[in-house]
Amino acid sequence: MSKKVNFRLPEELIEKADVAARISHKNRTDIITEALRNYLEEVEDQEGFKEAVVELYLDDEINFDVLKDLIGRQDAESVRASKALLEQGDELAHELADL
Repeated sequence: MSKKVNFRLPEELIEKADVAARISHKNRTDIITEALRNYLEEVEDQEGFKEAVVELYLDDEINFDVLKDLIGRQDAESVRASKALLEQGDELAHELADL
C-alpha cells in the first residue's frame, strides 16, 4: 500500500535521484523510497531508538500498529501489556487516594 505525499527537496538531491533513476532504470519515487527505507533501517538499529518509540506509545503519541511496525510484533505486545498494567496501577492509586 502506498500513500501520495508532497514535500520539498533540495534541487541537487532531485538531480542526483534523477541520474540514479536513469542509470538503474527505476523512477524517481523508487530511488527516494529505497533511500528512505535504507535510512530508516539504519536509524532503527541505533541505540535508544526503540526506547524512544516505546515512550511515544506510552505517551499516546503513536498507535499500536505504528509501534508494532517499528519494534516488531512480539516486543509491541509486551509493551502493550505493560502499558495496560501501568494504567491499572494508576487507576488503583486514584481509587486509594479517594478513600
